[in-house]
Amino acid sequence: MPELLAVRNLTKHFPVRRGFLGRGRAVVHAVDDVSFSLGENETLGLVGESGCGKSTTGFSILRLIEPTSGEVWFRGVNILGLDPEPLRHARRHMQIVFQDPFGSLNPRLTVERAIEEPLLNYESMSGTERLARVEEAMELVGLLPEYMTRFPHEFSGGQRQRICVARALVLRPKLVVGDEPVSALDVSVRAQVLNLMVKLQRQLNLSYLFISHDLAVIRYVSHRVAVMYLGQIVEMADARALYSRPLHPYTWALLSALPVPDPHRTRKRIMLKGDVPSPINPPEGCRFHPRCNEAKPICRDQSPLTRVVESNHLVRCHLYNSSDPWNLEPQASSTEACKNPKKGESV
Repeated sequence: MPELLAVRNLTKHFPVRRGFLGRGRAVVHAVDDVSFSLGENETLGLVGESGCGKSTTGFSILRLIEPTSGEVWFRGVNILGLDPEPLRHARRHMQIVFQDPFGSLNPRLTVERAIEEPLLNYESMSGTERLARVEEAMELVGLLPEYMTRFPHEFSGGQRQRICVARALVLRPKLVVGDEPVSALDVSVRAQVLNLMVKLQRQLNLSYLFISHDLAVIRYVSHRVAVMYLGQIVEMADARALYSRPLHPYTWALLSALPVPDPHRTRKRIMLKGDVPSPINPPEGCRFHPRCNEAKPICRDQSPLTRVVESNHLVRCHLYNSSDPWNLEPQASSTEACKNPKKGESV
């Protein structure tokens, strides 16, 4: 699969003031040394607890916020090194769908004006051509052209998110970042929007970076899945491999919390210790060790490296360091407890 996007050692730190009169300085480690790639016509799901850095990663890739360091290669060009004008031309191929469809639409603009705004910024087209492109985008997402004169408050949440998807696709981009695009919707509407996005990917040859905290949604739409914890990717693999045989203890705990849509089946819940540490002062060594049931002394002292344990299955954990004398394989009970229902059952 040809590579469309390559993120290398992406880091984003936010400086903050602390102490009396704000004289002290500290740093929020929002994203630390994140690397992954995304192929053409592929969906990479980025999953983790709230506050782990998922949205910051997506915003940094698009330079909606400026990264502290790292590289973002899009179609062979490092966009973090682009000047404003070349960056502007590159951005027409990279669009985003935000979490809140009402907050991301200007309430003063009609649907037509909202969808045609990217065309006004990037295309030299006549009014007739822009109108035809807007109608095409609306039909793609299942909205009637006669809705063009209406305002956002006249639509339901699902319809507003379809408008946001149409606005993102009107420039015919190659990459779409979905920042929790269905989390604000009802469950039935959520399934419709997810099916729409999957259909549009096949139809328009799109690549998605799909950000969500919902593991069932991520499994339904993703070809590969990356699991984030406290600003770092701790596991990444094909969706089927990750859900059938998770390797990282944090992934075990996440998957054990998924409900089983069968009253006759049970799943052993893995309970984590304590709370998520502050990103201002992340733990030394492995960032997950204060909450990990498998933690050993080395976890407190050394940060684990990302290793390829199986084919295309990466994990950041000392459990899989062959040089450690206490090297362990995940116990059958742990992986069995995390197995997920079949694709689509929870959506």
